Amino acid sequence: QHSNVTLYNAASAAIFSLEAFAGMWINAFLVCVLCIAWLKKKTLNSNEKILLLLGCSRFCSLCISWIYSFLLIIYPNYLYVYTTIQLIVSFQIFFNYSNLWFSACLYVFYCIKIANFRNSFFIYLKVKIDRIVPWLLLGSGILALAVSIIIYGFAETVHRNNLNFTCLGNLLEASVRMDKLFFPSFFLMGFGYAASFMTVIFSAVFLLFSLWRHKHKMQTNSMKNLSVEAHIRAMNSILSFLVMYSINFVCLILSIIYDSKKENTIIFLISMYLFAFPGVHSLILIFSNPKLEKALLKILCCVKCK
Repeated sequence: QHSNVTLYNAASAAIFSLEAFAGMWINAFLVCVLCIAWLKKKTLNSNEKILLLLGCSRFCSLCISWIYSFLLIIYPNYLYVYTTIQLIVSFQIFFNYSNLWFSACLYVFYCIKIANFRNSFFIYLKVKIDRIVPWLLLGSGILALAVSIIIYGFAETVHRNNLNFTCLGNLLEASVRMDKLFFPSFFLMGFGYAASFMTVIFSAVFLLFSLWRHKHKMQTNSMKNLSVEAHIRAMNSILSFLVMYSINFVCLILSIIYDSKKENTIIFLISMYLFAFPGVHSLILIFSNPKLEKALLKILCCVKCK
């Protein structure tokens, strides 16, 4: 039975490492193209700044996931070393939170930049959005760092108490204490996921409503079909982002719930989606951006010719 469990873990880790490796290359391409554009133009617009940081955070997150999967296959004993797993978890939480909040910043930026509302506060945000974006990104990074430090502190407390209770041998009391210590970290992680998800939901709904209203006006005014089709494509793109992000949020919450219950099959399916999401979502962002799409197609053509 132990050998079957080991084989199952190795197979799962191999699948996750392949997903992470593919996602790393996709996000590495995104970062490289934007860095080259930055060197050429000496500046980046707000959209490109968000995409650059989002690509960097996803690349780092997938690198850590790939290293974890690699260790699980080749050197599983290293994962029982407290310092190793502590570093992996801390960095993973930081980059995961950065990823979520940079994504939320991207949706907020799209909403304010594209949507049309006559509200004075919204008009003020539209004018100032390019100045606000760096502060949003800085705040997202600080929030991610704060959360990772807090959860690191919880992990340290759990580790110390675990050693103390092991010496005392009072397992029941140790179990109760561990649950009390883990609850704040689970609550903090869930609250962060929910807050970023609600930000994306509201931004996407406002943007969809604005696009739908503008499309309806163009149809009633018998404007060109190309403009109507462009708005429909934009709405479909936002809807696809929203569906993917919603599934990702549900999987993140389920991963917190089922990780404590040790449901291997459910955790495997959830992890498959979570490992695939950063790469697939970044690929959609690449094809939604004409410059990035052109660069990708150019590289693919060069590879095909060779």
